[in-house]
Amino acid sequence: MAAEEESRPWRDAAVRRLISEEEIRTAVEQLGRQISDDYGDRPLTILGVLTGSIMLVTDLIRQIELPLKLGLIQASSYRGTATTPSELRINTTLVPDIADRHVLLVDDIFDTGKTMEGLMESLQSFNPRSIKSAVLLWKKVRTIVDLEPDYHCFLIPDEFVVGYGLDYNDEYRHLPYIGVVESD
Repeated sequence: MAAEEESRPWRDAAVRRLISEEEIRTAVEQLGRQISDDYGDRPLTILGVLTGSIMLVTDLIRQIELPLKLGLIQASSYRGTATTPSELRINTTLVPDIADRHVLLVDDIFDTGKTMEGLMESLQSFNPRSIKSAVLLWKKVRTIVDLEPDYHCFLIPDEFVVGYGLDYNDEYRHLPYIGVVESD
């Protein structure tokens, strides 16, 4: 049991709530309505960026009232306990046929913007009709690219956040809110 407890740092850390579960629910509902209004009846392909966007994608697609397809793309620039980005790795093997389709790329957070920029560049080779981006969180103060998310739910301060799909060393994803880990 001791080894199991050592592998779960969240047991010994406090998490300060930054955005509540209710605030997230309300923002995702509003985002779904906005996307539905903007796309009208045009078919849409939602591409969720693994793994952090899973909670957002599942909640968001239930709020979008138009024909849609769902796919996944894998991107990683933070590994393990890293809190600063490293080389971006993209895996497109799970991307469905998006040729001549409107695509909405959904990710958990827009930090420096390099991940989203790399993903959008990579997806151009699939010949989509259009590509837009939607994120739950935007750390605008850290953005270093000439790109902004087309949709976002919350602007957040420059703090390392977890919960609602976001992790630290694959922990905390299960939290229904966004928080900041405060270790003892």
